[in-house]
Amino acid sequence: MENFFWAICLQALEIFTLVVGIVGMVLSMLLLLAPRLLNRIGESLNRSIDVDKKISRLVDRNIPTAAFFYHHNIISGVGLIVGAVFVLLFLFFRLDVDGLVSVFFGNDKFKVAYEILITTMALLGKVAGAASLLIGVILVYRPARMQQIERRMDTWFATQPMLEKLDRSYPSVDTLVYRRPIIFGTLGLFTSMLLTFLAVNNLIHL
Repeated sequence: MENFFWAICLQALEIFTLVVGIVGMVLSMLLLLAPRLLNRIGESLNRSIDVDKKISRLVDRNIPTAAFFYHHNIISGVGLIVGAVFVLLFLFFRLDVDGLVSVFFGNDKFKVAYEILITTMALLGKVAGAASLLIGVILVYRPARMQQIERRMDTWFATQPMLEKLDRSYPSVDTLVYRRPIIFGTLGLFTSMLLTFLAVNNLIHL
């Protein structure tokens, strides 16, 4: 069952690579033989999307949640402690890394790498569980102290500069490509043919 699932994923990836290779060959041929036609097609398909109004309303929205937790500090703290204890008990005493790797990946040649990855994730989970346990205890017994720690760590993260970068137009890339159509067309054609060949070869031997 596991091999069947991976076979489907690999086949889907090869089909996607094949489609990308064919599209790349078509665009590269147009760039070599008819760069003006490709330029007109690009201009007709070019669209400007205003992401500032759509995304900034969601990203820059202030969602106050601290009042609920501090108003019900005992319930929140106990819930956090119980969850943290459950996670720590599982990670320290019940987690079988070797068995987990064997169930999901079998006797794969990258078994050691998977074990290192899962062990690292478990270590991060232990750190997060210990931190959650400490926060839960402080929240139950010293909620005012927790508020002071939160105020010190509270930082406003401005997303507007990133949105401004998304709204910029970068015509220099198209200008560079259309100034040297033979170089970029040949490079794109070679790369696309290589991708297509690899995808077809892998699909045949799957």
